[in-house]
Amino acid sequence: MAIVFLVARILLGLMFTVLGLNGFLHFLPTPHLDPLVAEFFTVLSQSHYYVFIFAVQLIAGLLLLTGQFVPLALVLLGAVLANIWTFHITMQPAGFPMPLLATVLWVIVAWPLRATFAPIFARKPLPERSSR
Repeated sequence: MAIVFLVARILLGLMFTVLGLNGFLHFLPTPHLDPLVAEFFTVLSQSHYYVFIFAVQLIAGLLLLTGQFVPLALVLLGAVLANIWTFHITMQPAGFPMPLLATVLWVIVAWPLRATFAPIFARKPLPERSSR
């Protein structure tokens, strides 16, 4: 299982590192876009909102590749994946394979770390007491 976790972590890290870098360097070809999608991307570009999106993807991808702060990278990518799914469900349903692959890889990486995320599901969390 450790090998599956490692391979999934590296593949997910590579996927988001490459896509994050592409947001800045534009080395992957842009597919034909429907008018609504083109308008959406124009707004993201002109508002510079894309800088934040691609920076988060790049940073989280690099964290996964290095194996550092993996739970943080998963939280960041969870938000990115939610937005990617929203985009594909509402504007481009034909593009499901890539987010599906990313989500499967995300689950494979997150599942062994689920105890790390358990505290965020506490109904009434208690603050930690100072050790003084």
